[in-house]
This record gives sequence, structure tokens and C-alpha cells, in this order.
Amino acid sequence: MMRLRISAFFFCAIGLSLAATSVSAQSTATLPKGYYIVVASYLSGQEKFAKKYSVELNKSGRHSSYGFDAARNYYYVYLDFYIDFSTSIDRMLNTRKEDGFGEAWVRIIKDGIEQPAAVVVKNEEPKPQAVKTEEVVTKPEVTTTEAKKDELSKEQVVNGPTPIATEVVENPKADPVYIPQTLKNTQAFFSLYNAANGLVLDGEVEVIDTDRARLLSKMKANTYLTLPDPKSKSGKLTLIGSAFGFRKIQHEMNYYNTEADTLQEDIDLIGNFYMIKFDLSRMVKGDIATLYNVYFYNDAAVMLPESKYELNKLLQMMQDSPGYRIMLHGHTNGNGRGKIIYMGPEKDFFNITKDDVVNESGSAKELSGARANVIKEWLVAQGVAASRIQTKAWGGVRMLHDKDSQHARRNVRVEVEVLEN
Repeated sequence: MMRLRISAFFFCAIGLSLAATSVSAQSTATLPKGYYIVVASYLSGQEKFAKKYSVELNKSGRHSSYGFDAARNYYYVYLDFYIDFSTSIDRMLNTRKEDGFGEAWVRIIKDGIEQPAAVVVKNEEPKPQAVKTEEVVTKPEVTTTEAKKDELSKEQVVNGPTPIATEVVENPKADPVYIPQTLKNTQAFFSLYNAANGLVLDGEVEVIDTDRARLLSKMKANTYLTLPDPKSKSGKLTLIGSAFGFRKIQHEMNYYNTEADTLQEDIDLIGNFYMIKFDLSRMVKGDIATLYNVYFYNDAAVMLPESKYELNKLLQMMQDSPGYRIMLHGHTNGNGRGKIIYMGPEKDFFNITKDDVVNESGSAKELSGARANVIKEWLVAQGVAASRIQTKAWGGVRMLHDKDSQHARRNVRVEVEVLEN
């Protein structure tokens, strides 16, 4: 891909006279679509400060320009302008390493004018300059919906004009007005995916108030979300991403100063949302996951139909990792004795019918073992070798909650332990 550096000559090439392209300090040059590496922002009435700062940067050897973002009513001073999101993020991170640009960020302009617009400062004897080009190595095209929507044609790749040296009316020194995007005013997108193959994973993210160590919310992944305010002095959040069959991964963010977190490898600012990436890896030997969404009929080793969804995740785990050997641990709520309903000859894993069940009695430990075994039988019926699956019955020895508490149902569970991977 080629990146064009815009000069006064470029504007002549698109049919505008040099005089027409020269604008006064009070004009409005609307930024075209693209990804801008912004180093300062100014209110709509502060164009003269944006111009002054841009000129100062150019005098110091930078290739800076500025323009107006009509959607937000701000002037942005920027160093570079790209159509490729990945390239813009790489360049922004490199820019942050330089003195004075530690808070540079990428601003996506979605709606602008078709031709590139920029500020060209007047000079007493303006001279046309030739258009220069240089190679830019870019990463593969990003696949997020937002990035594709903002994609521009090759001809629109511009690096912004280099204003010509000029006389500038001195104004009082003013620091850039930096308006950060925070989780208070910007949505987040939790991207959960398999680190081995890049496939999207269905899972959830726990949002935790770091200071008070309390759970604020559990949120579904792979959707746009507004995160809760921890209402703490630090604003720190801990995000824990999880998907069945994968190891959990944790990120730290700040609710009030989020843009600084984009220095982290897995957190990016993409225009009007933050993307937090959770590259999950498969469970390894010794890891244990709970099949909380596999349910059983009361007093039965027969599963409810809604269990199929998580069972399919377990099956996928076994199919993706043929070296896996697992142990299924069965648990119950309490240690009493009672009736146990087993599957009948038809082997219907998900229904109890009057004529196709076996009614017996037994201990809680026997019931927990029967439930672990029925999951094993289901996996074997789907083609998983029986030698890869062991079962263990615990009864109510390892309850998570008191058997009479409101959470007692969570004691009834089957856990999956990885023995070999």
C-alpha cells in the first residue's frame, strides 16, 4: 500500500487553485474518513491554538496537521492519517514512546468529505511541491465490523499536509485540551477467541471492582457493552474472561482513565468503542471446569434437554484435543438416601418416560456417580473413546454451599478434570 504525503500541489491536482487551498486561521477544514493519530484536541472556538500547535510541531521536524471533527465539534492536531486500522494502532503505540506524545490516541472519522481536507498555512511565495510516496507495510485487514465500515479506498490514504513555514501571530501559550474517552462515555467490546485458531468463543466476562474485590456484573462476550462504574477512588476494574473448556484470563482497566490502558497489548481504542481481547487457551493437566449448565431431573441420572448446549462444548473440547483424558466428578446436595431414576433401554439421555426408566434406590454418592456416568455414556455415543473418560462419585462430601441455602442447587454438579492433554 502506498501512503501519499499531501502538499499544495496535491490540491492543485484535484482541481483547486493554490489560493483556494490556502485558508485563514479561522476556517474550518473537515477531516475525511480515516484513522488519525491525534496528539491534541481543541474546542470549536480554539482553531488558532490548534493551528499554532501544529506549526510548532512542523518547525520541530514533525509532519503535523490539524482539522475539524464535525461529529464531536473539536479540532484535532494529528501526526498521521491511515485507512488501515492495524497500521494506525502500531504507529500510535510507537508515537506514545516519544517524549511529549504519551497520550496520543487513534480517532476514527466515519463521516467526512470525499476529498482529503486539511489546513494549509499561507506563505508569501507559495510554490507547488511534487507528491512524494513511500511504502507502508501493513498488517492483514482487520475483521471487526466497525473497521470494515470505515475502510477507505487506496487513493484516500494520506499522511496529512506539511504546512509551509509562515509568519504566525503570537497568541498566549495554551496547553492542548485533551478530552479522553473513558468507560463512562465509551462502550466496550469483549472479544473472546481461541488463541490456537482465532475462532470466536461463546463465553462471559466478570467485571470486578478491584479496590473492594466485589463482583459488579457478569456480561456476555462478543457484544457491545456499557460497563458499570465501580464508584471507587481509583476507578480500577478487573475483567475475567471465561469460556467452557478454556483457562480464564484476566485484564485490568481503569474506568476513568481508560485511554492509557490502550498501551496494553490486548486493549485497543477503535473509534467509538474499546476492544478488550481475551485470547483463551485450552485447559491443561490439572485444570478443572464445572458443567454448571448441565442439569438433571430430580433424583435422576437423566439430563434435562437444556443441558445439550454445554455438553456440546465438552464434546468439542474432546474432539479438538484428541490427547485429552478427563475425569468426570459427580457431586450432590447432601448425603441422604432415596430413589434413583436411571435411563431405560432406549438410552434417552434427555427425557424421562414412564415406560423407559429404571427406578431403584441408593445413596447420594451412587446418584452422583450415576450422573457422571451418564455424561460419559453420552460422549461415547458421540464417538469419544471410553478409554479417555474416567468417573468419580463424591456425593455431598464437597458441597459448595450449605444444603439448605438458596444456592444449594449449585452443589448438584459435574466437574471436568483434565488428566492428560
